Amino acid sequence: MNIVIGADHGGYQLKNTLTGFLKDRGHGVADVGAFSDESSDYPDFARLVADKIISLEAERGILICGSGVGASVAANKFHGIRAAVCHDTYSSRQGVEDDDMNVLCLGARIIGEELAKEVVTAFLKARFKGLDRYKRRLRKVKEIEEQWMKRS
Repeated sequence: MNIVIGADHGGYQLKNTLTGFLKDRGHGVADVGAFSDESSDYPDFARLVADKIISLEAERGILICGSGVGASVAANKFHGIRAAVCHDTYSSRQGVEDDDMNVLCLGARIIGEELAKEVVTAFLKARFKGLDRYKRRLRKVKEIEEQWMKRS
């Protein structure tokens, strides 16, 4: 699977760890930064991750900041992006299976490296179930997104 990964300074170290982990498992990985632990802004990396997914250069994305919250808030502003902070395997799997989540957000100051690897693995192995009730809910989310795009 082609993955795009990005992080601000708070997630820089975990991003590097996960990038190697993903490559070792045969995934294509586009690392969009940050490329140092100097202060940087998570919305910049949310934009870069979203761009790769929207352009279909990547199937899924991983965004990392200190808590994961800022990255999630920023990522969800982009049309077609469904991002969530997940620090457990159930949520990362269920977010894809039921909600078609395409960006996993992690808090580097919250989660350890080994658990992060498990959460990422669950996220990448999961597939949208496509049950009628999940499609109906996803359609409603997309309608909200379209409605608000027209207002801006």
